[in-house]
Amino acid sequence: MNRSILKRLLVALMALLPILSAAQILEPIKWKFELKNGSGTEKELFFIANIDKGWHLYTMNLPEGGPVSTSFEFEKLEGATLVGKTQARSKAISKMDEQFGMTLSWFVNQAVFVQKIKLTNPSGFLVRGHVTFLGCNDESCLPPSPAPFEFKGGKPIALVSRTAKDANQPATGKPTATVATQQLPIAAIQSAKHTGTELASDTTMAATRTTIDSVLWTPVIDELKAYGSNQSGQNTSWWILFITGFLGGLLALLTPCVWPVIPMTVSFFLKRNTNRGKAVREAMLYGLSIVIIYLLLGLGITLIFGASALNSLSTSAIFNLIFFALLVLFAVSFFGAFEIVLPSSWTNKMDRKADSTSGLISLFFMAFTLVLVSFSCTGPIIGTLLVQAASMNSIAGPATGMFGFALALAIPFALFAIFPNWLKSMPKSGSWLNTVKVVLGFLELAFSLKFLSVADLSYGWGILNRETFLSLWIVIFALMGFYLLGKIRLPNDDVQAHVSVPRLFLALFSLAFAIYMVPGLWGAPVKAVSAFAPPAYTQDFNLNPNEVNANFTDYEAGMTVARLQNKPVLIDFSGFGCVNCRKMEQAVWQDPQVKKLIEDKYVLISLMVDDKTPLTKSYQIEEYGKTRTIRTIGDHWSFLQRHKFGANAQPFYVLLSPEGKPLGPSYSYNENVQAYVRFLENGLRQFAQK
Repeated sequence: MNRSILKRLLVALMALLPILSAAQILEPIKWKFELKNGSGTEKELFFIANIDKGWHLYTMNLPEGGPVSTSFEFEKLEGATLVGKTQARSKAISKMDEQFGMTLSWFVNQAVFVQKIKLTNPSGFLVRGHVTFLGCNDESCLPPSPAPFEFKGGKPIALVSRTAKDANQPATGKPTATVATQQLPIAAIQSAKHTGTELASDTTMAATRTTIDSVLWTPVIDELKAYGSNQSGQNTSWWILFITGFLGGLLALLTPCVWPVIPMTVSFFLKRNTNRGKAVREAMLYGLSIVIIYLLLGLGITLIFGASALNSLSTSAIFNLIFFALLVLFAVSFFGAFEIVLPSSWTNKMDRKADSTSGLISLFFMAFTLVLVSFSCTGPIIGTLLVQAASMNSIAGPATGMFGFALALAIPFALFAIFPNWLKSMPKSGSWLNTVKVVLGFLELAFSLKFLSVADLSYGWGILNRETFLSLWIVIFALMGFYLLGKIRLPNDDVQAHVSVPRLFLALFSLAFAIYMVPGLWGAPVKAVSAFAPPAYTQDFNLNPNEVNANFTDYEAGMTVARLQNKPVLIDFSGFGCVNCRKMEQAVWQDPQVKKLIEDKYVLISLMVDDKTPLTKSYQIEEYGKTRTIRTIGDHWSFLQRHKFGANAQPFYVLLSPEGKPLGPSYSYNENVQAYVRFLENGLRQFAQK
C-alpha cells in the first residue's frame, strides 16, 4: 500500500476514536464565504476559516506523503470564469509536524483564501463548489471534510457555514487579522477623492460594493447623544490616575533620595527666618513650587507630543520595549547594582541659581534642585505614571497624575513647617530606606512585564501568554516576600538581627499575593491582576468556564450574521494594552447574568484599536482638517469608532441594531455589574420595539 495513503488512513482512524467516545461531532473549523467586488467585471471570492483554539488548518500544496492539503474545487461556473489560482492571504506557520514526520505549514485562529473571477454575465452568474480541508490539534486530526460554497449574481455577500446546523451560528475566533479590514467606509473613499489620493481599484470597489456598507459606517453620534451616554468611566479613570499619582508620591517620600531631605529643608526654613510665620509661608511656597514643576512636566510632555501621539506611543512596540528595558534597568539600580543620577552640573547650576536669587524665584530653584537630586528614586515612578496617563488619550491625563504625585511629595514640607515638633517623631534615616528601594525594584520589575505584554499582544508575537506572565509575577512577589523576611540579602542591605513587624506584615502580604495568583495558571480570573495580565484567550490551558469570547473580531462580518439571525449587536472597542478593558472583561463580563445576556441575546464583536497587523493596502482619510493614513487593522477600527460614534477612548461599548443604528446610550468603563445589566436589558427592549 502507498505510504501516504496508509498515513491518511491512520489519521482518519485516530480521529474517529475520540469522536465516537465523546458521542458528539467536533467542528473546530468553521467556514464562511464572501463575494467582493474588484475592478470592472472582476470579483473576488473570499474563503474564511475560523479555527478554534488549539486546532490548526493545513495550507495548500503540501509535499507528497504529508496530510491532506486544503484545496478548492469549482464544480459549476455559469456566467463567470476563474482568473488565476486560489491564493492564501493569511500568514502560515511552518514547523516540524510530529504526526507526519516532516516540516509542514498550517494556519491558526483564522485563514483567508481568495479566488479572482471574471464575470461574463454579471446579473446571472453562479459559482458552486467545495473546500476540502484537514483540521488537526496536537493529539489527533479530523477526517478530511468538504465545505460546500455557492455564489450567485446580485448578492454582495454569500455566507455559508460548514454544515446546515451551523447556518445560523456565528463563527468563533480570537482577535486577529480579518478579511473585512480590507473594506473602506464610504466616507473614507469620498475624503480620499477629495484630497486627490489614489486608491487601488479593488480596495475602493470593496468599500462601495453595496449600500449596506454605507449604512454600517454612517455616523450615529447625534442618535447616541439623544439617548444620553454613560461617560462616567473617563472621570473615574482621572480620579484613579490622581490617586495612583498620589500613592506614587507617597512611595517616593519613603526613598533614600527624598526622606532625609525633609527635616533638612524644613529646618533650613525655620532657621532662615526668625519670624516663624514667614518660615511657614516659605515652606508652603516651596511645596507649591514642587507641585508646579511636576505639573508643568506633565503638561509639557503632552503638549510636545500631543495627546493622540502619546496614545499611539503607548501601544507602539518600540516604545513599550524601550520602557520595558528602562524599568528593568531601574529595578536593577534599586537592587543596588549601580546608581542612576542626573549630571551633577545640572544640580550645581540650580543650586547656584537658588543662592543668587531671592524671594519666590529662589524657592522655585530650590524646589527644582530637589527634583533633580531625587531623580534616581522618583524617575521610575514618574515614568510609569506618565505612560499610564498617556493611554488616556487626553491632555488632562498626565497633568492629573503628576498633580497627585507632586501633591503627595509637597504636603510633608508644609505640614512639618507648620508643626515643627513633628520632626522629632520622624523615623531616622537608616537601612529601612534601602528596603523601600529594593521593594520598589521588585514592583518595577513586575510592572515592566506589562509593557512587554502590550508590545507582544499588539503585534501578535505570542512570547508572553497569560501563564508565562503570571508565573513571572508569582516568582517576583515570592522573592520579594523572602527578601522582606531576611532570607535574601542584596548589596546595600545591612545585617538584620530580627524582622520588624512592618516587614513581617509586608512579607505576609507579598507571599499571600503570590499564592493568590497560582490558580490563574489554570484559568482562574485572578481579578486583582486582570488589569495587568494578558487577556484570558492567550491562556493555553484554561479551565475557567465563565470566560466570554467575541463571536467576531470583524465589524462587517459580525453585522452580516446579526442580520441573518435578526439579533442585536454589542460592539466592544477594546485594545491589547487597555487596562480597563481587561478589568471589565474579568469583573463584569464573567458575572453569570451578564455572560448569559451577551452569549444568548447578542452578537458580540470585539474590535482591537491597537492591533498593529498591517492592512493589505493603506488608505487616507480627511479628518479634522488633516489627512491621515490608515495603515493597520487597529487604525481601521479606531477610525470606525471616531467616525461613526464620535469617541476614541477604550473600553467603549455600544449596542446596535443589525442595520447599524444605536439601541441606547454608549457605555464606558464602569465596573458596576448591575449598571451593565441595565445597559444590556435596555438595548433588548429598544430592539424589541423596532
